[in-house]
Amino acid sequence: MSKYDNEESIYKRRCEWCKSEPIYIKYHDEEWGKEVTDDRTMFEFLVLESAQAGLSWITVLKRRDDYRNAFLDFNIEKVAKMTKEDVEYLMNNSGIIRHRGKIGATITNAQHFLEIQKEFGSFCNYLKTFLPEGKPIINHWKTIQEIPASTPLSETISKDMKKRGFKFFGPVICYAYLQAVGYINDHLEDCSFKY
Repeated sequence: MSKYDNEESIYKRRCEWCKSEPIYIKYHDEEWGKEVTDDRTMFEFLVLESAQAGLSWITVLKRRDDYRNAFLDFNIEKVAKMTKEDVEYLMNNSGIIRHRGKIGATITNAQHFLEIQKEFGSFCNYLKTFLPEGKPIINHWKTIQEIPASTPLSETISKDMKKRGFKFFGPVICYAYLQAVGYINDHLEDCSFKY
């Protein structure tokens, strides 16, 4: 065991996408690819990934605290009750991406998220119905070029969610979401943080 194994260190091997930015490194090391088991965090990533549509992930990640404040600590019930007045207020919030469609979609998505919770017991349970044996998928990629932008699984889930009324959640955003919440683990084979 190296003396660096117990330290946050440049000596650990990481997936190459996260090497340039400290915020990316922290996110990669502590969250990305780790299975989420609570619905509040599931909703948080749904909000953030939907906000990312058409943008880079770091653009949203840098605004994460602002999103937490704007959307009431990602309290699903409270967000679902937000009004047109709240949308107007948030359109003036420079800490988030001021896109009326995405802000409105966050509220709509919260309402549908609650419907899924009623139907399946939790959003986690719902997502697991799409996974083989209800367990996260662990991929074995050697290079970042092998990682797909979307898969038949992300197409199936995004299609079902669209049918249920979700917005800003196509197959590519869905795949990124599944990676973020650890339902797909795409850490590279030589990454120290893969499992």
